[in-house]
Amino acid sequence: MRNAQSEGYIKGLNKKSNIFLSFLMLLLSGFMIIPVILILAISFSSEDAIAKNGYRFVPAEWSTDAYSYILKSADSIIRAFGLTFFLTLIGTVLSLFLISTVAYVLSNRDYSLRQVLTWLIVIPMFFSGGLAASYAVNTQLFGIKNSFLALFLPGACSSWYVIVMRTYFMKNIPEEVLEAARLDGASSFRLYFGFVLPMSKPILLTVGIFEAFTYWNSWYENLIYTDSAHSRLYTLQYILYNMEKNASYLSSNENISGAVMNSVPTESLRMALASIIIIPVIVVYPFFRKHFLRGLNAGAGKCT
Repeated sequence: MRNAQSEGYIKGLNKKSNIFLSFLMLLLSGFMIIPVILILAISFSSEDAIAKNGYRFVPAEWSTDAYSYILKSADSIIRAFGLTFFLTLIGTVLSLFLISTVAYVLSNRDYSLRQVLTWLIVIPMFFSGGLAASYAVNTQLFGIKNSFLALFLPGACSSWYVIVMRTYFMKNIPEEVLEAARLDGASSFRLYFGFVLPMSKPILLTVGIFEAFTYWNSWYENLIYTDSAHSRLYTLQYILYNMEKNASYLSSNENISGAVMNSVPTESLRMALASIIIIPVIVVYPFFRKHFLRGLNAGAGKCT
């Protein structure tokens, strides 16, 4: 006799409820994927067709002008793509190391300052020093303006993820295992690298993916900490952001000639840029989908 799970049903619910929930999930999935399809369709539409017919799922006139406009800056985009990939890799590894080490210390129930440090991490989540304070610290104290460090150090350690990972450590890593290792003479570093990290793959993968997406989509650091003389430090998202901003300026400025304005595919360019941004996320997400729920469910909890 086949069980409910082998038939694709949710255990504990009858067949009608499972069919209803399955239909509801398919409907919600459709609502989520439809905007993505529309964005892709608009990105391949001509500006004249968009002006006459508005946004349509099937373009009245197909055009690759938006992507051709993007390819005019191919050298800058390729360089920025490599920089963004390297930034995502380095930033994610550093963030996971900082977040997990802090969370490991705070998960130690025998640590006398655990509660105090936990609240010192939680309070800035609600009452931060603001942009001016962080800018002054990063530029005047650390001196990282116009450097590669400015692209990942300001956001390398997230207070939210520290609390999530700390809760995971406390709920899912048996204290008996760590205590037995301590009795065998294992140091704190040995416990961290040999026991805590191997038993924390779901939460590490979950936080790592979120951090990777954050670094991949980063552009605000360029806006704040990088000037035009250091354009080689521009990330992919910042170059695309500037491209869209320049296109909007050309299309809205009355002093620009009509020929120049007509050569800029403003509406389709916006959608093409959005497509370039979201495609990597769409491609990567299905491979790690199951780990999101495992990591987030295990990491949920109170700051106690």
